[in-house]
Amino acid sequence: MDFLTLIQVLDSTLRLATPLLLVCLAGLFSERAGIFDIGLEGKILAAAFLSASLAFVTGSVWIGLLAGIGASVAMSAIHGLASITLRGDQIISGVAINFLAAGLTVVVSQAWFGQGGRTPPLKSGGRFEPINFPGAVPSKEMADAGPIMQIYSELLSGHSLLVYVALLTVPLSWFILYKTRFGLRLRAVGENPAAVDTAGISVVGMRYAAVIICGVLCGIAGAYISTALQANFTKDMSAGRGFIALAALIFAKWRPWYALGACLLFGFFFAVDNRFQNILLPAWSLSAALFIMTVGLVGYVWRKDLLDKFVLGGLAFGLALIAFMIVASVWDVGTSTQIKIPVVFIQSLPYILTVVVLAGFVGKAIPPRSGGVPYVKEK
Repeated sequence: MDFLTLIQVLDSTLRLATPLLLVCLAGLFSERAGIFDIGLEGKILAAAFLSASLAFVTGSVWIGLLAGIGASVAMSAIHGLASITLRGDQIISGVAINFLAAGLTVVVSQAWFGQGGRTPPLKSGGRFEPINFPGAVPSKEMADAGPIMQIYSELLSGHSLLVYVALLTVPLSWFILYKTRFGLRLRAVGENPAAVDTAGISVVGMRYAAVIICGVLCGIAGAYISTALQANFTKDMSAGRGFIALAALIFAKWRPWYALGACLLFGFFFAVDNRFQNILLPAWSLSAALFIMTVGLVGYVWRKDLLDKFVLGGLAFGLALIAFMIVASVWDVGTSTQIKIPVVFIQSLPYILTVVVLAGFVGKAIPPRSGGVPYVKEK
């Protein structure tokens, strides 16, 4: 892999991590206030659909963005009504939102546009265009540019506005949560709502504020997917990003800066999936890498609880078995034989990482103490 290819992979990583980052921060605000939100996936879908639809009809990407935010906020309001006001089960409410969005977006899209559950392609003005920095080198001249110019032109320049908005959201979220009175109260509501209520602060109001912020960020993420990353809405185009963002949130231990790193890691695996469809590696190096991962997993779960040992230990056994089968299959012709990694395996890497993160870190990451528990004011 040459330097330009590496920069292009990192460029794709940044673009593909953007919706994950926005949704991860959305879940962070909601769960910090004590409201677990499994419905992030549904909010992304609703926002992506309405954003693409209104952007196509009006020809304005900004109207599409506002429509996407409105759709997501409406979903958040439903979740807030069910889980905060009516004190319902937050998990069931989130799952219901996912089912509602998955069905309605396809049905309404078919009724409006008659294209099998998708919206027509967006034209110029109806989608976010790349922003090229002054002096950036065009793509066709990138191979002749120096490393610094390649980083400037390929990695830093050429993204849509929402990519830079997502990156700025990280320090802004950190500042709001840790440097403002609102952030202190929001975090306190997730830890000890009774104490917050005793201080005369509305627990209901703080939790509704958190779910509305969650809706705004999910709306931006959905609009980005359908008006910047792609140029139309398609069925289930969120592709599990809401659930992956939840895994990244656990991995990041509900902290904004850690969330950035976790989402970039997931984005990197998506970029590898998009960039490399046929990867050839010597059998010995592939087997050695699998064996090293096996040893690492066994060492990690050695003192963990039974569930971690069962899940990650089983994964380690599977990796060791694959390594053995690779060596056995090429033993007669030599271990330097090139092995093609299946495309399906490359495509499944982000989802494999999600399972590993949830199995290996869910026990170590401690969520807000009052998360998922409806608050009932004492009389």
